[in-house]
Amino acid sequence: MALPPIYDAVLLHSPGARVVIPPRSNAVERPNAQACCQRDDHIASMQIDGRLTWQTSTGYGKRALVETAMGRYKGVIGPRLRARSFRAQQTEATIGVTILNRMLACGRPKSVRCETSAPATK
Repeated sequence: MALPPIYDAVLLHSPGARVVIPPRSNAVERPNAQACCQRDDHIASMQIDGRLTWQTSTGYGKRALVETAMGRYKGVIGPRLRARSFRAQQTEATIGVTILNRMLACGRPKSVRCETSAPATK
């Protein structure tokens, strides 16, 4: 079976690329696959170790954090860069990230360790 041209391009560009997309919950391994593929490996791993272990071993949690951060950036700053030159786009993105980091810092609690006091006496 021939791969679509985009898959060939990705394999040429990044031969060690790994698929980190979780298969559907009802996915099954292909019975007549000539070569073992990443999808089937993921399905087998999920069946043996469970979905959470698979997420940890493949780094899926990092992918989810990146997607969340990009969604937050697009929601607060905007879905596109407005600058035309690459250098100005870099500056615009840096300013946007700085704004988001300050907003996150404002919402983060400032915890202080309390000293234990002697028990109250009557």
